[in-house]
Amino acid sequence: MSMFSIDIHKLLNQFRYNPEEPLIFNSGIFLFLFLGFLIIYILLSKTHRPKLLFVTLFSLYFYYKSSGLYFLLLLSTTLIDFSLAGLIYKTRSHWKRSTLLALSLVANLGVLGYFKYTNFLHDIFSTAAGISYQPLDIFLPVGVSFFTFQSLSYTIDIYRNKLKPVNHILDYAFFVSFFPQLVAGPIIRAADFLPQLSKPTLVTSEMFGRGIYLICTGLFKKAIISNYISLNFVDRIFESPTLYTGLENLFGVYGYALQIYCDFSGYSDMAIGIALLLGFHFAINFDSPYQSKNITEFWRRWHMSLSSWLKDYLYISLGGNRQGKLRTFFNLMLTMLLGGLWHGASFRFIIWGGLHGLGLAVHKLFTSIRFKNINRNPALQSWISATSIFITFHFVCFCWIFFRAPTMEAVGQILYQIITHFNAQIFFEFVVGYKGVLFLMLLGYFLHFLPASSEEKAEAWVTQLPLAGKATLLIAIIVLVIQTKSASIQPFIYFQF
Repeated sequence: MSMFSIDIHKLLNQFRYNPEEPLIFNSGIFLFLFLGFLIIYILLSKTHRPKLLFVTLFSLYFYYKSSGLYFLLLLSTTLIDFSLAGLIYKTRSHWKRSTLLALSLVANLGVLGYFKYTNFLHDIFSTAAGISYQPLDIFLPVGVSFFTFQSLSYTIDIYRNKLKPVNHILDYAFFVSFFPQLVAGPIIRAADFLPQLSKPTLVTSEMFGRGIYLICTGLFKKAIISNYISLNFVDRIFESPTLYTGLENLFGVYGYALQIYCDFSGYSDMAIGIALLLGFHFAINFDSPYQSKNITEFWRRWHMSLSSWLKDYLYISLGGNRQGKLRTFFNLMLTMLLGGLWHGASFRFIIWGGLHGLGLAVHKLFTSIRFKNINRNPALQSWISATSIFITFHFVCFCWIFFRAPTMEAVGQILYQIITHFNAQIFFEFVVGYKGVLFLMLLGYFLHFLPASSEEKAEAWVTQLPLAGKATLLIAIIVLVIQTKSASIQPFIYFQF
């Protein structure tokens, strides 16, 4: 058989949905497909409609490989909101506009509610009624929370007269389905993205260099740091907390804090980088969140596209901070409770959101108190800043326990082990036993706490490399990924949301 022969069965398998092998950025098949995609995209880059059609079809294929026939759900969401937004814009009657917006809300939140919360409500009802709970067989389409929020922002902005609808459904389909951010964000606003469609495709050397840099950092964070510490340490701790000492449980929590950051920010980095290679700009989604001095700052740095979405479309709609302190605290708490519920249909996520809402309310109350002479003392100010970062980080880590633990019982076990069975004397034995994991954790946190200027210098260095240098860097990262790769595919954490 010729070395250039093609296995037709393997080729056909790439056009079939396999739930065990989703198409994700850090998979070899995606890198291969993306190279082919890029060649065709470059050939079509001078056109408009053919380019949009090609990217939209590839995006639908990308989503099909993640969720199978549920790509039809993505198409229906696109068609419904495109039609309703056009009607809202043409209608001048306030009552009719409100009714059309309500239809969009019902359609999007109804889809979200059915797929994410039916079993949750069924469980609550079964418990209250004292009957046996049998979960319904409902598949959660990948990224449904992201594309419904993204599509909703379009109809809401048109209702608020902040945006004009696009004239062609292909433009809107391109916006909703654009594959770099389709399944795990960032949540792109129509007002930021749609104007870019009418501009000629342009990828400057700075865009290309930054795109390569972000793809490399994203791959490193996700496929090397996050995957390794997850499989070799964090998952074991959270699955059986009582088998490990409090010291190991505590480091498991620290490990998960780094894992979820590297996993999610890694995906965002790759999404932003891929978009740049195609000539499109996304805003950053993470800004070294664990450097935050308070919980309010944390939410300005963590999953920025979601936090700004919740602020603009939920918190402000509830009244924001315009109706007194008590109402402000209520609005913060409700926004974060719903934000927690958005992440998952479980009381653990509601508690996680509630804790963050309480933290935001306490910080807002605290900042209303004036402290004298602090800003006049640089040494005291530095000490307060370091202490604030330490406290904020540990509060966030405490909240992550509820986010990650499989059950509330596991939450209690982790906290119990840390408080009552810490066993600090095993520290050196622990370091020797998990030296690979701890090295990557130390490296991950070290890189995270570097000043922004260091990252800017690294990005500038990659940008200035010749094409061969950029290719070498990317290949080196891919080789590292292959060397540390596990036998099974590790989907991104936020695929489940």
